[in-house]
Amino acid sequence: MKHTLKFISSFCLLFSVLLGQAQEIPETTVKKETTTAKPKTVAAKPQIQEVKKDSVIKTDRYGLRVGVDLYKLTRGLYDKDYKGVEFVGDWRLTKKYYLAAELGYENKTTDDDRLNSSASGTYIKAGFDYNFYENWLDMENLITIGLRGGFSSFSQDLNSYKIYNPNPYWGELPAVDVNQKYSGLSASWLEVALGLKAEVFDNIFVGFGVQLKLLATNKKPSGFDNLYIPGFNRTYDGSFGVGFNYTVSYFIPIYKKKIKIPQIQEIEKK
Repeated sequence: MKHTLKFISSFCLLFSVLLGQAQEIPETTVKKETTTAKPKTVAAKPQIQEVKKDSVIKTDRYGLRVGVDLYKLTRGLYDKDYKGVEFVGDWRLTKKYYLAAELGYENKTTDDDRLNSSASGTYIKAGFDYNFYENWLDMENLITIGLRGGFSSFSQDLNSYKIYNPNPYWGELPAVDVNQKYSGLSASWLEVALGLKAEVFDNIFVGFGVQLKLLATNKKPSGFDNLYIPGFNRTYDGSFGVGFNYTVSYFIPIYKKKIKIPQIQEIEKK
């Protein structure tokens, strides 16, 4: 009996343990991976540049410009050996080219080491100028290079001369007064002219020019050389000469031409 109760109690204990394990529900931990979605990067669209062509209407004036050389006009005030005047003019032929001319008179006394002479006469120079300066709108300034042909008709007065003494032991011989006039002389030359003109007031221009000259023909008096040729300046016993002028001139408009200047404008679109 005792053994029977012990068996029953052991069986009940074993049954209760098995029943408890069977009723247990195993916990399964499910891990969900959290995926963080990255925002999509949208590439910025490049800016689009639209090229727009436009044009500006510019009016070019054509006409005659006349003036005077202030240097020659005022030189006689401080140089007692000089008198002269020069008138300048140009006509606008095309957008870049100008017909140009100078007309003048000079009387110059040259006192050299051996002789004293005076040259007086008229001259004319004619040719063209090329303006290589690009003006802004409504500006008419000029920076020019040009070519001229010059001709002068003049006379020479031999006032006095000195005889060369190779043995000046007793000093120099006195000058010999001659006062002899030689008429009907002439000379011609070519020159390259560089200049600029700036409009300082309406239609009033101030200019400055330099000329490089090459003598072509030179009719000389008998017995001595032409030391000074009106329009050519001093010869320096050679064929080359230089000159310059300082002018003030007035522009007389005759007619106008309208031209279109293309311009490009860039418009940015975002």
